[in-house]
Amino acid sequence: MNTTPALKAIHITKYFYEPERFQVLKDLSFEVRKGEFLSLTGKSGSGKSTLLYVLSTMDTDYEGELLIGGEKLTGKTQNQLAAFRNEHIGFVFQFHYLLPEFNVLDNVMLPALKLKKKSRAEIKEKAYGHLKLLGLEDQALKPANKLSGGQQQRVAIARALINDPSIIMGDEPTGNLDSRNTSIVFDIFRSLSHSQGQTIITVTHDEDFARNSDRIIDMSDGVITG
Repeated sequence: MNTTPALKAIHITKYFYEPERFQVLKDLSFEVRKGEFLSLTGKSGSGKSTLLYVLSTMDTDYEGELLIGGEKLTGKTQNQLAAFRNEHIGFVFQFHYLLPEFNVLDNVMLPALKLKKKSRAEIKEKAYGHLKLLGLEDQALKPANKLSGGQQQRVAIARALINDPSIIMGDEPTGNLDSRNTSIVFDIFRSLSHSQGQTIITVTHDEDFARNSDRIIDMSDGVITG
């Protein structure tokens, strides 16, 4: 049995330097298990979004070490990290960032076409499968901007899944959704985690969302308080 954690943060420390030097993350160490659904919570300014961007490898200006799937990512070049992200991390943001000039299916396929590990036909079949899983198969050929906000966020989840990522990271993934669509997105995440072993890390202000996830890391002033 492979017991390598999905993600390991070791003594993560980060400073902002404008307008003056300020320590925003203070010696954070923790692990995330494979298949765990983790919520990062805390008031605005607590450091949770900054931490997510460090964990996602998009912010490399930190002290400490970051490992994903046992691979040390600290010290890699920006090109190496970009390639790693595309293959191993799926992103779901508060704003879905779908390309409005593309239809739903093409939006979902894009990261896999960029990765170039499967044929276009294979990617198309897989994208249809994810859309079916999320109840959107009948919307596949619609322009992305013709869908409702809740539907667009589900498309963003399908896109995040297309390369079979090690981890899905969400930055306020339900922040723009009403309570019904928030519940739908939560149920999708929980099902992905519990039924398919998908590791999920989300930043959220939604107390119900966080409370129903597997684990909460609560932050205050750059430290983990719970």
